[in-house]
Amino acid sequence: MTSTATANSTTTTEHHDASPRFIAHTPTSATGRAYDALTRLWDRHGDNVGVMARTMAGSPSVLEGYLDLSRAMKRSTLPRTLAEQISLSIQQRLDCAMCIAAHTAAARAAGLSEESIAFARAGTAGDPASAALIAYATQVHQAPATVTSQQIDELRRLGHTDRQLLDVVGLVALNHLTGAFSLAAGLHPEKENPS
Repeated sequence: MTSTATANSTTTTEHHDASPRFIAHTPTSATGRAYDALTRLWDRHGDNVGVMARTMAGSPSVLEGYLDLSRAMKRSTLPRTLAEQISLSIQQRLDCAMCIAAHTAAARAAGLSEESIAFARAGTAGDPASAALIAYATQVHQAPATVTSQQIDELRRLGHTDRQLLDVVGLVALNHLTGAFSLAAGLHPEKENPS
């Protein structure tokens, strides 16, 4: 399922190929390094390990890379609400329904309003500093070579630190990884997956 949002509305279209393309592993089906990583996840989260991480266990390198980058980005200096707004903007552009659903739930849990969520999915925000950072993140995702020194200076003027600007690049990379993986693997929101 794909979604397109504007600040005022959301429309949804169906993908034709709705079946997952790879096995969603459990500790009993994973092997080697993937078994080790998935077992650690299972020990912490029990049966709540998501289908994306379980499917990533088909490649220990992908699963370990995802887990390492995800842990690192949890230590970013970006406020959680702003990180979720950026994630929603990137996932909307990737058209990953599973990721949009997950980040919408996380945004709500972080206290974002439905209006803020809709704005984020449209690539903006209600305040100029957040809107500028979301636009920067979208540009880093879509056309990173077009970022200019003047844009960075303007983001600094709006109060964003260099670390935050660099953290955005990591957050964009994490969102690209999760979105591209989920789409290539044919994953959809959890309620749609029988596994």
